Amino acid sequence: MSKISKTIGHIAGNIISLFISLIVLIPLVVLLLNSFKTSAEADKMTLSLPTEWVFENYSTVIEQGKLVSSFFNGLLYATGSVVIIVIVVSLAAFVISRNMKGINRFLYYFIISGIAMPINNVSLMKVMQAFHLINTRGGIILLYAAINIPLSLFLAYGFIDTIPREIDEAAVIDGCTPWQLFTQVIAPLLKPIVSTLFVLDFMAIWNDFTMPLYYLNNSQKWPMTLAVYNFFGAFQNSWNLVAADIMLTLLPVLIVFVLGQKYIVGGVAAGSVKG
Repeated sequence: MSKISKTIGHIAGNIISLFISLIVLIPLVVLLLNSFKTSAEADKMTLSLPTEWVFENYSTVIEQGKLVSSFFNGLLYATGSVVIIVIVVSLAAFVISRNMKGINRFLYYFIISGIAMPINNVSLMKVMQAFHLINTRGGIILLYAAINIPLSLFLAYGFIDTIPREIDEAAVIDGCTPWQLFTQVIAPLLKPIVSTLFVLDFMAIWNDFTMPLYYLNNSQKWPMTLAVYNFFGAFQNSWNLVAADIMLTLLPVLIVFVLGQKYIVGGVAAGSVKG
């Protein structure tokens, strides 16, 4: 009897999971279908197949939406921010994990408190203006790095804290300086968490919409997420082009996720052991 109940529960769980997956995929399917429709037909935003498949929507979006330059802008912001995050977080997590006392303990909890604290755009705008970082590519890169450091530090600290300290002691006995200890001994062991941080932070930065909208006033510096404004406005809404633009914007991050999903699971699991 228990075997039958387990089988029924297993089937029910699969049906529920399938149903939830379909709900999540419906918006993506709607966008995909409407990206091939005419402007008049796409206004309804339905799940029906296009009466006429308009493949030219994608070429129109690429040309009129300046997606090539927007793509490289987004790639610059995401890659630049992730590099800063990985370097700063790796070094900080190593130092804090090996000496979790006094000022280090305070700094750790102070930084990771940013995970729960909301962003105050008014005060942040004042800070950006004071440092002349408004409407600059360097400013948006530093802003993204600062926003994503708290969670990244939390994960990196949990991972590095699981590395046995006996490795440090053996390296010091062999004559390693603190810098050599980190770069030659610890850094090679950080591949799982570094890969995880790269994938998670890259996706978060690439998909962000509000920060470039607030702090980049020049459309030449906009990433792909803001290119949708070229086809959506107060007087004209080309929903077929909007859908095509969103699909092209989703493509890079989907590729990154598919290639890095195994690192996300392994790195998050390892980084959440302690922290």
